[in-house]
Amino acid sequence: MSKQASLGTALITGASSGIGAVYADRLAARGYDLILVARRVDALKKLADELAARNGVGVQVLQADLTDAQDTAKVEAVLRDNAHITLLVNNAGTATLGAFAQADIAALAREIELNITAPTRLTRAVLPGLLARGKGAIVNIASVMSLMVQPGNTVYGGTKAYLLHFSQVLAQETAGTGVQVQVVLPGATRTEIWGKSGGPAIEHLPPEIVMETDDMVDASLAAFDQGELVTIPSLPDAADWQRLIDARNALLPNLSRNKSAARYGVNG
Repeated sequence: MSKQASLGTALITGASSGIGAVYADRLAARGYDLILVARRVDALKKLADELAARNGVGVQVLQADLTDAQDTAKVEAVLRDNAHITLLVNNAGTATLGAFAQADIAALAREIELNITAPTRLTRAVLPGLLARGKGAIVNIASVMSLMVQPGNTVYGGTKAYLLHFSQVLAQETAGTGVQVQVVLPGATRTEIWGKSGGPAIEHLPPEIVMETDDMVDASLAAFDQGELVTIPSLPDAADWQRLIDARNALLPNLSRNKSAARYGVNG
């Protein structure tokens, strides 16, 4: 760990471009040492050199494909063994949009591995150490697609809904421990993921719904500083989200009862 990085070390997945690269830039500027994880090692090394020179922090590069079990295990080992790690940003992800009946099932399996299995394993690897040290944070990058039940969004939205639920429960389990959890739900953001998703190109979306990556990350870090659990960078009124939570909580007393509802007409 560098002498400058009193905040510890942040490990960021999917750090070679887009949201992950901006997180790396902002966290280095704050004084974090970095471990940058991605498949494209040349892009990682270039970014690492730039950030180290500009901010005087230590930056390590870790090449890994998080759809590969051996590579994921390599990152898990770093998260378990490096006691300087104080922040994990689970950013790596991919999107496949389109009708499920025509989807490439192998591609969807890789998407589930990257969007669900990898962040679950990495969080499990880092969490015991954070709890033992009584400080640190986990940031999971989900998507507003987790809230959108619409055609073409079967698996991608489902993976991001998993991250949302996972983070909300994790926050309850770590309450009062000194470990912070945040889940970020970006809307349409100008990143490479759009060109690979099978959905409309980012250039074809209405400009009023597309956020620049810098703006998205800056808003998310501002929310992180405020201790916000669920962050939707474009949402003007946080009370809208709270109303959704309140409506869900209102369902709880009737979600499990010893008799079926009278509206089905099958109870006696």
